Amino acid sequence: MAKHLLISFDWAMKKLLRSKANFGILEGFLSELLKQDLKILQLLESESNKNHHDDKQNRVDILVRLQSGEIVLIEVQVSNELDYFHRMLYGSSKIITDYMEAGASYDQVKKVYSVNILYFDLGHGEDYIYHGTTKFVGLHKKDELSLSEKQKELYVKERPYELYPEYYLIKLNQFDDVAKNTLDEWIYFLKHEEIKDNFHAKGLLEAKDRLSLLKMTDPERWEYDSYIKNRRIHTNEIESSFYDGEVKGRAEGRAEGMQEEKFEIARNMKKLGVNTNVIEKATRLTPREIDAL
Repeated sequence: MAKHLLISFDWAMKKLLRSKANFGILEGFLSELLKQDLKILQLLESESNKNHHDDKQNRVDILVRLQSGEIVLIEVQVSNELDYFHRMLYGSSKIITDYMEAGASYDQVKKVYSVNILYFDLGHGEDYIYHGTTKFVGLHKKDELSLSEKQKELYVKERPYELYPEYYLIKLNQFDDVAKNTLDEWIYFLKHEEIKDNFHAKGLLEAKDRLSLLKMTDPERWEYDSYIKNRRIHTNEIESSFYDGEVKGRAEGRAEGMQEEKFEIARNMKKLGVNTNVIEKATRLTPREIDAL
């Protein structure tokens, strides 16, 4: 059976998933990831949302408010960024302050989920999905701090971490392509832009229907192909730059090592009382460099 080609998820977030008619696709993905049935109330705008693909080459994000009042930020990151952990923190913090009304009490701080779909290896770890929360653990008793009964009633939460931002890191390149559950089916789609016939995760059937390349008009297909081409070029440029830098670094390291070896030989020859002229010829160091040893 021929592969049913689908639009990449980052492009879909820019063009199709911003429509309320297509919220079911995002709801399915988030329901599988967060392990809860949820509904999207509205799409929110952030300063990072741009209109042209060149502005979003490194990141494509979408911001939604759930019916529960919680906010979810979804980001797709194509190229490697060493400070990405900091950017996640800044992004979730900025959303909290942006959607906090002036003069509101602290109990009005919005819960934020930061969902990060990554096409590069962030940090060092063997898994392909990481979940980060904020927990308070006793230094002596090793117990986890919980909310008081009044706080539980006020916040409708059980633990403090439920009030703080939560982070999900999905490292697509680490996924072994074996879908062991419905969330893995989504990961497979995100990585390969393909939904297999036996997949039944929430939202995937709708994604298979609405994200089909075959349903694109010619102008839409041209724009999409141009976007994918530019994304690949950008990724290749980064990889080439990294490789060139690595090669250059190795070459410089070897040169420094050889120079240090010359210095060490010259030091030993000086200790043995060898004439400076002889040391100069043997190591090709200058008389000034030899004298400074």
